[in-house]
Amino acid sequence: MNTELILFGFLVGGLVGFTGVGGASLLTPILIFMGFHPTIAIGTDFAYNAITKLFGAFQHIKQKTVNFQIIKYLAIGSIPGGVLANYIFYSFLSDYYSDRVLIIFLSVVLIVVSVTALIHLVMNGKIQNPWKTKSIEEKKYITIIAGLIMGAIVGVTSVGAGSLFSLFILYFFNLKTSEIVGTDIVHAFFLVFATGLLMAGYGHIDYVLTGNLLAGSIPGAIIGSKLTKKVPSLLVRILMLMIILFSGIKLIINI
Repeated sequence: MNTELILFGFLVGGLVGFTGVGGASLLTPILIFMGFHPTIAIGTDFAYNAITKLFGAFQHIKQKTVNFQIIKYLAIGSIPGGVLANYIFYSFLSDYYSDRVLIIFLSVVLIVVSVTALIHLVMNGKIQNPWKTKSIEEKKYITIIAGLIMGAIVGVTSVGAGSLFSLFILYFFNLKTSEIVGTDIVHAFFLVFATGLLMAGYGHIDYVLTGNLLAGSIPGAIIGSKLTKKVPSLLVRILMLMIILFSGIKLIINI
């Protein structure tokens, strides 16, 4: 057992449970920094995230902080989008891209997600948003389409299962912070589980590495999930988004 990896897994798991974002955005670039091959880092992240989010999901379901109607419409688009994009990219395009291209793509996703989320956090409450006044049924088609697009991004990079969808839910739906996090985590579990099965089939998962990370992340996710109803998450979200932004920039610089 690697103490450093267990501690890192605990910290990331806690942040995922607490805010619903940051798992892949933090884990994947750090694994690449540590010398793991990009495809192994992404594949391992899928396995790690699926199990971590499963425990976080159970806790949020228990707390009744999950909106299953929103999850249904997101999953209708995201799971087919994620699975199809993952299959096409890793089955047919792997001979036509280099590690450099994959890292650049990953970096761009990290930077765009973090900057967009930071702007939204700063401007939240200052911009009139008519979408929040509409019912879930009125927004089902845009939710399905958004799920399809974001699911495809997650399917290739593993990044965004929490960050992208959390941002979408935050903007389009009028939910409490704990409900945004809970809904995001439960949906993300279904998405990363489906795409993670494909990565396992390709042999892109390091199971020893996954085990070390999970030894810390499972208790971290449970503790973080419990804190969502007790602690304001704004400062934690801002800190995490700054870390994600820095990770994206550093990946490009180190190419």
